Amino acid sequence: MNTNNQNTALLVMDMQMAMVGMLPAGNETPGNIAKAINFARANNVPVIYVVVGFRPGMPEVSPNNKGFSASKARLGNGNNDEIMKIADAVAPLPGEIIVTKRRYSAFTGSDLEVVLRSQGIQHLVLTGISTSGVVLSTLREAIDKDYHITLLSNGCADSDEEVHCVLTTKVFPRNADVMTVEEWIEL
Repeated sequence: MNTNNQNTALLVMDMQMAMVGMLPAGNETPGNIAKAINFARANNVPVIYVVVGFRPGMPEVSPNNKGFSASKARLGNGNNDEIMKIADAVAPLPGEIIVTKRRYSAFTGSDLEVVLRSQGIQHLVLTGISTSGVVLSTLREAIDKDYHITLLSNGCADSDEEVHCVLTTKVFPRNADVMTVEEWIEL
């Protein structure tokens, strides 16, 4: 790895069972993220999980928020513990940090920045579902907060493959080091 492990963290974002369940059969993203997690753990890189979650009844969701208000109509009275369950293929170990966010960005409505600052993290390695949601929003906000960013292109997925491709090949390289999980492991 070309960056000091002491200031790097791997973010595993929105890998909740419901999100992973929306991937097409045979999608390799969860397996790729599992490889990145194993590599991070073996190299003492903290793995930080980010999940989206709300209080019962989802009072944090404004009717002005088109994306989340649609979820509120469907899930507002559901069990948030089930909604927030991380997929088994990438499940955290005891003691690994799980941050709950309230919007698309991993920073919005969460204590992620406090956790990162307290550990001296300056370099974020991003993975997650979806590329046009949590990944895009987190990457943009992290850039504005002056973090060094590495994006693992095959450690992200989107319901629209063309959008994923445009973001990972044309948009993200302007502000982040974009590579595959395998390339990151080889550094």
